[in-house]
Amino acid sequence: MNHYVTGALIKTMREAQNLTQTELAGKINVSDKAVSRWETGRGFPDITLLEPLANALKISITELLSGGCVTNRNISGNMLRSCFYICPVCGNIIHTMGEAVISCCGITLPVTEAELPDEAHQIQIEKTEDEYFITIPHEMTKQHYISFIASITTERAEIVRLYPEGNAQARFPLRGNGCLYWYCNHHGLMYQPFNTRKVSS
Repeated sequence: MNHYVTGALIKTMREAQNLTQTELAGKINVSDKAVSRWETGRGFPDITLLEPLANALKISITELLSGGCVTNRNISGNMLRSCFYICPVCGNIIHTMGEAVISCCGITLPVTEAELPDEAHQIQIEKTEDEYFITIPHEMTKQHYISFIASITTERAEIVRLYPEGNAQARFPLRGNGCLYWYCNHHGLMYQPFNTRKVSS
């Protein structure tokens, strides 16, 4: 990871709970000098202290590690609130049902923002009896390619990994409405909502 718990967050949340450094120290069984070191950036809380520290500050461990408050807008676990984290080093694809703190290859990854496709990244959808066939007329060289296509509905996420010199295409079962995502290694993440009833056969 390229960052850990920040002293600024500990101080902000401690003050929000109207706790002194001594009071916070007492709640997690450390000295007030230890809390002072954390808040001034002269030290870090041990990993074994993360859970009690988060509990004392009334935040989640995720918030503690991310350095800021994370608003949970995903209580229902709706797949349509999906987030993708893509490692620029190894190409790893990590899918979550809401924002998270994700690290890969020593890098803390940001959420990959999806955009509507431009003309060079349009997809074609063909409906068959029980599935739909996705094709993307995009080059698939070792330098420039589509690395995955994903189908996200309210209950299911399916990701098809693609590779250079292969075909930019995938098949997904018909399972209602949702959103398609695909990732170009040069131009980023694209998306398009879909309605299976409106897809042509």
